[in-house]
Amino acid sequence: MALQERSVSAPLLAVTLAGLVMLGPFSVDTYLPSFPAIGREFAVTPIELQQTLSAYLIAFAVMTLFHGALSDSFGRRPVILGCLAIYVLGSVGCTFAQSFPQLLFFRAVQGFSAGVGWVVGRAIVRESFPGHGAQRLLSLITMIFGLAPALAPVIGGWLQGAFGWRAVFAFLALYGALQLAVCWLALPETHPREARHPFAPAPLLATYRKLASSPLLVLLCVAIAFNFSGFFLYVAAAPAIIYDLLGLGEHHFPVLFVPGIAGVMVGAFLSNRMAGRVSRQRTVQIAYFVMFGAAAFNVGYHALFPAALPWTVLAYAGYAAGVALAAPSVQLLALDLFPKNSGTASSLQGFAHAIFTSITAGLIASFLSGSGLALALGQIALLTLGVACWISYLRLASRSVAHA
Repeated sequence: MALQERSVSAPLLAVTLAGLVMLGPFSVDTYLPSFPAIGREFAVTPIELQQTLSAYLIAFAVMTLFHGALSDSFGRRPVILGCLAIYVLGSVGCTFAQSFPQLLFFRAVQGFSAGVGWVVGRAIVRESFPGHGAQRLLSLITMIFGLAPALAPVIGGWLQGAFGWRAVFAFLALYGALQLAVCWLALPETHPREARHPFAPAPLLATYRKLASSPLLVLLCVAIAFNFSGFFLYVAAAPAIIYDLLGLGEHHFPVLFVPGIAGVMVGAFLSNRMAGRVSRQRTVQIAYFVMFGAAAFNVGYHALFPAALPWTVLAYAGYAAGVALAAPSVQLLALDLFPKNSGTASSLQGFAHAIFTSITAGLIASFLSGSGLALALGQIALLTLGVACWISYLRLASRSVAHA
């Protein structure tokens, strides 16, 4: 199916959407090396500092419920462009924050807008390329996007060392402005006016009620969220892992993030190659074997030895590969359940994803970051819950087919 209203090639669309999606990891990973400096300036504890991440993620979660619905009503481009403008304003606010409450507020402003890329981007992909083409494009986006968590801590560490933490948020403002310009020039509108419907709270609530009453959709959304939470646990705990468990400095965050993102890119590449050759269900099953192997090794190693290089980060990289291998297939299985409400269904996915990651960052990581074994046990527990959701989905889906 050709792109509607404005034509753009698949590689250009992948690069455009990947750059947009990078707002998320840049907003989280770039400022992690600045935690000690921010804490000193505002005289706050590490637990209070963690709330700068939670404020961002909670706002991110709430707004994901509306990104898709707004784009279903007003079109994909206007919503993305508007959110990017808000993101730039939030980043400028963080740059010039004069108190810790101000920083929390503007972090929330960033969160309200940063999630638009994944939510609306998934809908754009599904509307642009049918079937296996969508899986290939999502995998390509994931591969390009995977550069962000590797680059972000490098950029953040350099900016922190050279100019201080405010320069990190100035960089985010500039990056948001760049994405605004790129999307203005290159992003197509894939949701034609005749397919749109008025935005109103009552119909939106009815649509969410319909989607949330689908056990298949809920199970897939929660499975994705649990899988990713096992990965994000290490992102949220990165300052403790780097500074405390591994005894490294602010310039060493890539030691953790580069192997993790290498895993993401390998998993995304395999998903791209398997699209159309291996069924989505089989792809997800293979991914779970990879994740469980990595998580089991992680627990076994840290039960015997303290956190150390390279083993701590290698286990993390293996788990990341499994997450990236599974993600495109699970996301598209969820969107295919409600093709006429793909934007809203994508919002529901994003909401579950963000709620789980905010809980992981604000609560779980804070309690488990004191030891490598605690983190490893937390990861395998989250993964086990994700597998339980996936198995429940398969059983329920097979019953639905049998009764059809």
